[in-house]
Amino acid sequence: MVSKTTKSQDVEEKDQSKLSNKELKKVYTRWIMGVEVSNSYERLQALSFCNSLAKTLKKIYKDDDQGLKEALERNIQFYNSEGIFGSIIVGATLSMEEEKSKGNPVEGEVITGFKTGLMGPIAGIGDTLVHGTIKPIILGIAASLALSGVFLGGLVPFLYPILTILMGYWFLKTGYSLGRESVMKMMKSGLINKVIKSASVLGLFMMGALSSTYIKVKTPLEFSLSGGEGEPIVIQDILDQILAGMLPLVAVFGIYFYFKLKGQYYNRLIIWIIVISLITGYFGILESS
Repeated sequence: MVSKTTKSQDVEEKDQSKLSNKELKKVYTRWIMGVEVSNSYERLQALSFCNSLAKTLKKIYKDDDQGLKEALERNIQFYNSEGIFGSIIVGATLSMEEEKSKGNPVEGEVITGFKTGLMGPIAGIGDTLVHGTIKPIILGIAASLALSGVFLGGLVPFLYPILTILMGYWFLKTGYSLGRESVMKMMKSGLINKVIKSASVLGLFMMGALSSTYIKVKTPLEFSLSGGEGEPIVIQDILDQILAGMLPLVAVFGIYFYFKLKGQYYNRLIIWIIVISLITGYFGILESS
């Protein structure tokens, strides 16, 4: 029968093996500072991934030189994912390496398979949330404020790196605290899909609202009846009565359908916008409000 003293010692040893927040911050700093710096055609982000864990692996494997060597070899294999949300893989991998260093039955192939199996799905989630939703919203708000002459418009963009850095550290801690089960539960629970859907809806609302401030188009056309007698008929007033902001809305949908039908050829679209603007402006059909 195991004594209470032995049990308490085992618990203390297990707690002592846990890394401190300071050490996790160092891991995250090395990861976030080098995630896109060390890219190579052969291994992409693998060098940065291994470098972020290297010093901590030396600590958790202690005098096990062979174990440290195998861990370094595992974590320098091909890796590529999104940096912020992908921090959860860094944390979970560190947790698994720590369990392996303590003699628990965690195979090296399992750690490698965990990384390579999830780096694709996690990248899709991270790109959608971080780069496809959060970034456009923050920069869109900043541009809108700047166009209105508000001083804060120049400061709002700094919210993006601050917010994403804090998010990345939280993901790394979550991955480390809960281990590989944390990522698997998030993927299987459907929570991520709900978050992506909610963020996409929010992004559409924000972009729709901001587009009305970005695009300012009106028509100066007007007609007079009865030989010029009486008030002229102003086309812009008629359009505003039908739907306020109709011309900006038409411009937005025109750009949208161009992308949908012709593909995302941005340079071609810019040229078309310039040509249409010059022609309609020259003949007095449209003007910037």
